[in-house]
Amino acid sequence: VLYKESVGVGTPTPVTPEMERVKRNQEICSSVLYKENIGKATPTPVTPEMERVKRNQEIISSVLYKENVGKVTPTPLTPEMERVRRNQEIISSVLYKENVGQATPTPVTPEMERVKRNQEQISSVSYRECLGKATPSPVTLEMERVKRNQEQLSSVLYKEHMAKGTPTPLTPEMERAKRNQENISSVLYSDSFRKQVQGKAAYVLDTPEMRRVRESQKHISTVKYHEDFEKSKGSFTPVVTDPITERVKKNMQDFSDISYRGIQRRVVEMEQKRVDQDQETLTG
Repeated sequence: VLYKESVGVGTPTPVTPEMERVKRNQEICSSVLYKENIGKATPTPVTPEMERVKRNQEIISSVLYKENVGKVTPTPLTPEMERVRRNQEIISSVLYKENVGQATPTPVTPEMERVKRNQEQISSVSYRECLGKATPSPVTLEMERVKRNQEQLSSVLYKEHMAKGTPTPLTPEMERAKRNQENISSVLYSDSFRKQVQGKAAYVLDTPEMRRVRESQKHISTVKYHEDFEKSKGSFTPVVTDPITERVKKNMQDFSDISYRGIQRRVVEMEQKRVDQDQETLTG
């Protein structure tokens, strides 16, 4: 109180871009100094008692928070709010998948399929029972016009609230920090990929549609093979005629002539007759 009484009337000064830059640099320096003063800590295991106390504290905090909340004024849901909410859901989904550990896949049995279908039918029936009777209203041209105007007003108001920014030069230090951040993001993404996808097989059911497509693919492959065969049928590959090939060809033709004319058979008969004559001469 005494300090405030001694303070006189001051002259407000506008916040210039230079003052904004100095303020940001001061915040960065304060964060760096704070991290340098932190010493080494000893990690302690999270016991069930600590988990229980933590959950109770969260519940108490939630109750006290709701008690202190007063009456609020509802605001319309603008396209920008929808975009931010979708981005937040995507970020939450990515962070959730990174924290998921390795799981053991279990086959989908017919009993599990039956239970799943029954559960879907029960959920659908329960949902429809809770629905009351509604009166459908047509979308008129006036409703379309108001909707378009609301979207345009939301876009204009969003752009009006955006302040002018001061461009800052891209220093080598900022380039280095950006590359390091990209490397860290790539490493985290690769680790998440190896933990969740790499080395795991995807189970696909052999449905009648897949069997039909597989049979059609086989028929297409067979038709393509026969088409290529018919195109290449009747063509020949020329080879160089050398003396060795000519000799082998002539010998093969001689063997064919001997087999066709029966020369080998007559030679054997004449040899047998000669042996018989020699036997008769020796006995005579």
